[in-house]
Amino acid sequence: TALAQEDGAAATEEAATDAAATDAAAEAVEGAEDAAASAAADPFEQAALPTISDEELEEGVSLPPLGFLLEMFGKGGNFMWPLLLASVIGLGVIFERLFTLTRARVNTRNLMSKVIGALREQGPQGAIEVCQRTRGPIAAILHAGLMRAPKGPEAVEKAIESAGTIEMSFLQRGLIVLASIANVAPLLGFLGTVSGMINAFEAIAQAEQVSAKLVATGISEALITTATGLIVASPMQIMNNFFISRIDRFVLEMEEASVELVDTLVDMEGGEV
Repeated sequence: TALAQEDGAAATEEAATDAAATDAAAEAVEGAEDAAASAAADPFEQAALPTISDEELEEGVSLPPLGFLLEMFGKGGNFMWPLLLASVIGLGVIFERLFTLTRARVNTRNLMSKVIGALREQGPQGAIEVCQRTRGPIAAILHAGLMRAPKGPEAVEKAIESAGTIEMSFLQRGLIVLASIANVAPLLGFLGTVSGMINAFEAIAQAEQVSAKLVATGISEALITTATGLIVASPMQIMNNFFISRIDRFVLEMEEASVELVDTLVDMEGGEV
């Protein structure tokens, strides 16, 4: 009887253990299913995404305030004033050249067809009137050549050469200023840096205790003029090169137009109209 009671108790305990394991397994499966369903509904809910406050967002996209620029200008020293003057003069030249070269540009093929047509139909006077109604250096040299047409092609060539020299000087006006600023601005920046470094080392020599902050502050302020000189010089050099390329194109078009005009006058003089 005692053995039977022990066997019954063991069987009861084993059954209870099996039941508990089954319940735990069922709960685990149910929990995994709930987690999968939650992740499928909102995959980003479980992840801790970083948040950005409105203040941080405004600070990230805000431009340097005017006070900061004025502070940097003041720290740069006396050499910031000539750099400021050079930048203002350079910007004025850039805007003036952009306006002038844009107005001087014309359709050369269209102009030459009108000039040659008027020259063959109405003579030099008709072609002169066409040139007078057209602005730009190409029309100006053609006008100068046509004014000398009665004296022959050689006189026309000389008149075109003289007019071309004048128009070239007009097109290149102001470029020497841009080239000078592009070359001098970095030198002014370096000179300001040298001056700032001298002042910084003098301050270090007079200080009783030399700290890394004192040295770094003096050097950073001295380098402001170098950065400013490079900032001023870079756009000046770029625009100077751009204007030179535009002027070279004008020169090529003027040469082609003058050659075509002289050839037409020679043909007309020889009776090959």
